[in-house]
Amino acid sequence: MNEDIRIHSWPCSYYLDSGKQWVSGRLSLTPVGIKFTADKTGELLVDFHLSGISEIKKESSNLIFSSLTILEKNTKHWFSSLQPSRNVVFNILEHFWREQLLESRGAGAAVRPSKGRELTGMMEGSQKRLEDTAKVLHYQGEQFDNIMKGLDKIEGDMDVADRLLTELESPSWWPFSSKLWKAPLESKPKEAATVPEPKSQEGIILRIPVIVTHRTDSNVKPGKLTLFASGLEISDCNSQVLHRFESRDVDDIRVHTPYEISVRQRFIGKPDTSYRLLSARMPEVIPILEMQFSKKMQFLEDALGFVGAGKSPQVDLGTSIWQAATGLLGGVVQPGSAAGSREGTDNDQVQLQQHEKVSQEEAKELRQV
Repeated sequence: MNEDIRIHSWPCSYYLDSGKQWVSGRLSLTPVGIKFTADKTGELLVDFHLSGISEIKKESSNLIFSSLTILEKNTKHWFSSLQPSRNVVFNILEHFWREQLLESRGAGAAVRPSKGRELTGMMEGSQKRLEDTAKVLHYQGEQFDNIMKGLDKIEGDMDVADRLLTELESPSWWPFSSKLWKAPLESKPKEAATVPEPKSQEGIILRIPVIVTHRTDSNVKPGKLTLFASGLEISDCNSQVLHRFESRDVDDIRVHTPYEISVRQRFIGKPDTSYRLLSARMPEVIPILEMQFSKKMQFLEDALGFVGAGKSPQVDLGTSIWQAATGLLGGVVQPGSAAGSREGTDNDQVQLQQHEKVSQEEAKELRQV
């Protein structure tokens, strides 16, 4: 089941309050919860849901040792000696905790606590206000465009009227009057030059928050992954672009787990460019990447095992995702196609069913091998 899938695990120490001692073991993260297992006894000492967490903080135990504390239902859990570092574990846990709280209610998961519902309501209200503001700004932009077009037309009409008046005011017996009188007017530069229209931005298929790793685990930091029709772009939390992969630049994409992938570009004579991306919303991205880079995708053993185990409560990896991804990609690549075309919809559904059937057969064959 999805609850048994381990996204990540780290060796660390847990403070057992009943025994007043630190116990060494492994801290594990699943798509819906956090677990801690002792090394010596193999006993499961910690097991709770992500939605039950109230706070995740970086603190120090005994004012010396760096620790990570998790507040869950008025119980404070202490974790220390985290490897590879406390910052790495904190960034990953905080990312999945926030995505769990902000997950939509229609995903089929358990009922959220009051804080999750409050955050979801705030996000929905903010999104509605942003949509209304965008509509108003778009309408005002169209009005400004119409005003600029009207001013350009008026300026053109004034130039024509000025030329005709100059020719009418010149004496009929002076053959060069028109040229002499028009010379200073033509040499006069225009006061208001027309501003070139900015290029329309490339259509965005999908954008999700991710945890970015570049070469070493010490560089783990939060960021964003943006998918375009022509490639993908990785940026940090301040929207500064870290790297952009064009479609022709991507040599392979490895799917380690349903929540973690790595993108690589190979070079001759210098190190490869490789980024490892971890996200709670990665199951939404993998079907789109498989359509764009079908010959460059590599599903590792953990990812194939998940596909065979079943569906995730966060996102359906079946027909609905393929249809949604195809609709997004088709809207960007062919914006002029009619959305209500019956024939195009039937053809897309047949292709999606064939693609899904082939993918399942390939996964089954790989598992047998």
